[in-house]
Amino acid sequence: MMKKNKLNKLFWEERYKSNDTGWDIGDISTPIESYINQLENFDLKILIPGAGNSFEAEYLWKKGFKNTYILDIAEMPLNNFKRRVPEFPENQIIHSDFFNLNDTFDLIIEQTFFCALNPELREDYIKQMNKLLVKNGKLIGLLFDFELTEDGPPFGGSKLEYINRFSKFFSIKTLEPSYNSIKPRENRELFFIFEKTN
Repeated sequence: MMKKNKLNKLFWEERYKSNDTGWDIGDISTPIESYINQLENFDLKILIPGAGNSFEAEYLWKKGFKNTYILDIAEMPLNNFKRRVPEFPENQIIHSDFFNLNDTFDLIIEQTFFCALNPELREDYIKQMNKLLVKNGKLIGLLFDFELTEDGPPFGGSKLEYINRFSKFFSIKTLEPSYNSIKPRENRELFFIFEKTN
């Protein structure tokens, strides 16, 4: 398995510099857009970790979700976001390692972050997500549904693996094949809603 430290800040900065960003679809993903469209509480404190160019955050901001935060270990995509959405508050743009974040949120949106991490970090990811959410807070988004191999990122996984891992810390509200994925990801994504349990 890939060494934990290989997928570090330098690795991701280089991927952005060389424009090797196949995970970046250049817009908000349809399943997440559909989820956001049914949210009614504009005061929700929202985090998007591993946000990259942050099209989800741009969409949230323009819809009126002003308590949205983005985080990435790489600086370049955060600068790209600042240029696109200059009115977004600087203190809600976090250039840091996700595992060092110490805050709480009502909602965390997962979009190609889990699959970008070395699979050895999956338990750490789940524990950190649980720590970052308030009671009954939700972790929602998309997880890839294809065989986990040493090739990656992106790294795959299965519905059964996700149930086994996440159910230790979350109530699984939804974990189903995404019916409205973009064409290149059709039949390869699971849409999920996990709620923090205590």
